[in-house]
Amino acid sequence: MKNFIRVKICCISSVEEAMLAINCGASALGLVSEMPSGPGVIDENLILEISSKVPPPIATFLLTSRQTAEEIIEQQLKTKVNTLQLVDHVPYSELKKLRKQLAGIKIVQVIHVLDENSIEESLSVQDYADALLLDSGNPKLKVKELGGTGRTHNWKISRKIVGSVKIPVFLAGGLKPENVKEAIDFVQPFGLDICSGVRTNTQLDENKLMLFFENVNKINSGLL
Repeated sequence: MKNFIRVKICCISSVEEAMLAINCGASALGLVSEMPSGPGVIDENLILEISSKVPPPIATFLLTSRQTAEEIIEQQLKTKVNTLQLVDHVPYSELKKLRKQLAGIKIVQVIHVLDENSIEESLSVQDYADALLLDSGNPKLKVKELGGTGRTHNWKISRKIVGSVKIPVFLAGGLKPENVKEAIDFVQPFGLDICSGVRTNTQLDENKLMLFFENVNKINSGLL
């Protein structure tokens, strides 16, 4: 059975951007909290304002670089999001605490696809997450890259991860209207995550957004 591709629009910076993304077909929105680097960071009070206006069943993803359950739980309680996107490594002991203390809140673990070791990392974390998100950052740098790079990574590794794990996988990193069909055909993800590919001068671009969804909808309908 063909997979229906969901789309998450990341780096949402206002209620207006959130509504534009939803009206174009987004299934999820990414709200970026404090990061060591990268685009789209907004204040937690604004994240709360946006998340409170997003209607169900749209998922609101809080992108957090925190690595302890206590700090992540504090952020979730403040922002009221329904999904946590963990962009850095979180120890298994902390993931277990999140699971126990935030019942009903989804956990999405980001895997920065650097090499074949990313496959083992994905397998090791799948029992503690509701989904994985494969991105093109590099947490090993002195100033960590934890997303929003606008770069593609090795999709051969991503395809292996999709075929190996038992939970849904989102594909991120350098996606745009021009390569979305190739990405879906090759990797076969559950969903896509896009930021810079539908923006112009950091602002959500309605024309790019509509073209992206037009292509995704054609793929979902078997027309592309």
